[in-house]
Amino acid sequence: MTTAVIVDAVRTASGRGKPGGALSSVHPVDLLQQTLRALLGRNEVDPATIDDVIAGCVSQTGEQALNIARTAVLAAGLPESVPATTVDRQCGSSQQAAHFAAQGVIAGAYDIVIACGVESMSRIPMGASSQGQDPNVGPLADRYPEGLIGQGVSAELIAAHWKLSRADLDEYSARSHRLAAAAVQSGHLSGEIVPITLPDGTVHLEDETIRATTTAEGLAGLRPSFASPESSARFPQIDWSITAGNSSPLTDAASAVLIMSEERAARLGLRPRARFHSFSVTGSDPLFMLTGVIPATQKVLARAGLGIDDIDTVEVNEAFAPVPLCWLRETGADPERLNPSGGAIALGHALGASGTRLLTTMLSNLEASGGRYGLQTMCEGGGMANATIIERM
Repeated sequence: MTTAVIVDAVRTASGRGKPGGALSSVHPVDLLQQTLRALLGRNEVDPATIDDVIAGCVSQTGEQALNIARTAVLAAGLPESVPATTVDRQCGSSQQAAHFAAQGVIAGAYDIVIACGVESMSRIPMGASSQGQDPNVGPLADRYPEGLIGQGVSAELIAAHWKLSRADLDEYSARSHRLAAAAVQSGHLSGEIVPITLPDGTVHLEDETIRATTTAEGLAGLRPSFASPESSARFPQIDWSITAGNSSPLTDAASAVLIMSEERAARLGLRPRARFHSFSVTGSDPLFMLTGVIPATQKVLARAGLGIDDIDTVEVNEAFAPVPLCWLRETGADPERLNPSGGAIALGHALGASGTRLLTTMLSNLEASGGRYGLQTMCEGGGMANATIIERM
């Protein structure tokens, strides 16, 4: 069977996803095309030999519409012969792009492919592409007559179900900022970040979403974000603990991974950094929509023939603090191996870019620790999750 390998993985530094954020002046096509050019600039690959570019993007509207993957490929100056497509599996979009890319290599359909992702949440607000799509109106309401809910309330239900206190959530969130700040201070993250030139000619190279001075005590003063009389009446078990501080911030970013067959990498004289070992994707309860990371992890470990103790580093996307914490409770994983460079609460969650961003950081962590296996999993809107295991080479 053909082996799919990761030759390189890069990401932009994060920008706050609101007007005035560090990357808010950058058109999302420009953000992705600069990332693609930086990836190829680090590796001696003839762009004409790329079989496909697969990009994740959630809000495919406005400046992110019209197949942003293809638009970015052309804007980057790649040959017109290089095709591209854009996928949407909500927050796991670019992780799914990496799955499609690697699976295409394994199947023999691709030799060289780029998986990537982009999201400019400052320019295209979250939810912009879902206007007019109310899941509680129409045929879906027949199956869920009590109504589906937003992700924030889902996070609250998870905290209530696993009896995660506000203090638990805030302490975990402070940990994310503490670890990310330490990783920046040590230079650990610098090798994965590529520069983005802004319209004024300045260059963005530092994650804007990390707050090094964050403490659990400071977070405790923030007000809950998702409480409402209607939700309180429907879910009396909720204590309302989810705040802006224990959730991932709105973020602008892009990321990209160069994937090819091991044979093609050898022929080109390129040294693979890791190989794809196993994949899974699963659906889960859309009410507890963020818990899919648990069955996705169980599924990918079973496919890999590995146990959780065999995994040397783990990336569980920190969409909200209850997600990695309930994952820890259910898997029994070593918490020291979880998001060792901080997670999305500190590094940001640029939706469509997050899957390949986590993959990039996980690869950096594996190489720094000398570990063998890395596991990445991502909760997704609508009740889904992807999981990926890679093996360092």
